[in-house]
Amino acid sequence: MKGFKDPGFQDRAAASARAKKSALEKLKAAPKPDEAELAAGAERQKARDAKAAAKREAIKAEREEAQRIEQEKRDAARAEREKPEPTEAERKAARDAKYAARKKRKG
Repeated sequence: MKGFKDPGFQDRAAASARAKKSALEKLKAAPKPDEAELAAGAERQKARDAKAAAKREAIKAEREEAQRIEQEKRDAARAEREKPEPTEAERKAARDAKYAARKKRKG
């Protein structure tokens, strides 16, 4: 390729500097936001933050409620396990009640 020139370090550095200068000029030329837009943006951000905080609080309350219910279930299960075995008289009374209920149903 006739005329093709491999760019050297100096050429690459100069191109980079030109690109940076061009980007900086574009940034400086961009219109500045007015105070009303900034205030409106701040209000929208406050509203989003308040909504997010409310959601976090709701999730936290829900999680605490779930933990409380689980603890109650564990306590009930522990109480059920620790319940003493029924005595012979209690077993006989339960069996008699069951038979009496069946007899009453049948007729």
